[in-house]
Amino acid sequence: MHRFYVPGVAEADKSVIIDGEDVNHIKNVLRLRAGDEITVGDGSGRDYTCIISEVSEERVIADIIDINDNAAELACDITLFQGLPKNDKMEFIIEKAVEIGATSIVPVMMDRSVVKFDDKKKIRKLERYNLIAESASKQSRRGIIPEVKNFMQMKEATQFAKTMDMIIVPYESAEGMDYSLEVFKKAASMKKVGIFIGPEGGFADKEIEELKKEGAYIVSLGHRILRTETAGLTSLSILSFLIETKKIDD
Repeated sequence: MHRFYVPGVAEADKSVIIDGEDVNHIKNVLRLRAGDEITVGDGSGRDYTCIISEVSEERVIADIIDINDNAAELACDITLFQGLPKNDKMEFIIEKAVEIGATSIVPVMMDRSVVKFDDKKKIRKLERYNLIAESASKQSRRGIIPEVKNFMQMKEATQFAKTMDMIIVPYESAEGMDYSLEVFKKAASMKKVGIFIGPEGGFADKEIEELKKEGAYIVSLGHRILRTETAGLTSLSILSFLIETKKIDD
């Protein structure tokens, strides 16, 4: 079933109004008409099954016939703090992180980040990043549209991470894989978890030390050296799997 987002829909509403770019997509690309069924997400975890009642040039009106909680959201809010990578890797990371289950993504300018953006380019990049997140959210049938937050310096990102229940940092861990598994299992029971990933050049020593001071858990992802675009997605996959498994066990 085709899916759209309309923020602000309430359970008391009898119909929803879709406008903007989605109207053209519904009318001219999907060629949906009155009587066709669609799903409308409110962006905060509720899904509305609707029947289209009117299609015009400016809007689409659909009558609500059922309301359900979205089943695609994890029980834990996961924020990916991604060290800013080169080229278009950030776009790939955002798309896949949203598909796996991240709640938000923070582009972090770390000591070894090669890419530098001026303020104007940051605005353009952020707009594109959030469009990618929205598209990935629709594709993966998420109940929310994860937010790509403003660019942060490492110090700012570390301060923001203090709002999390737990911080995980894939890095060189002397504790080994058994320890890493226990850390991920512990994180699966938390409400808010932050995962920090370094850029291509990795973390600077002082960045790791600062994260340790804030109580971050330093973990290993195995004996192979993973690229920055692989490390975050691997971490998200491990954590999301454990969260889903815990849900089944409960």
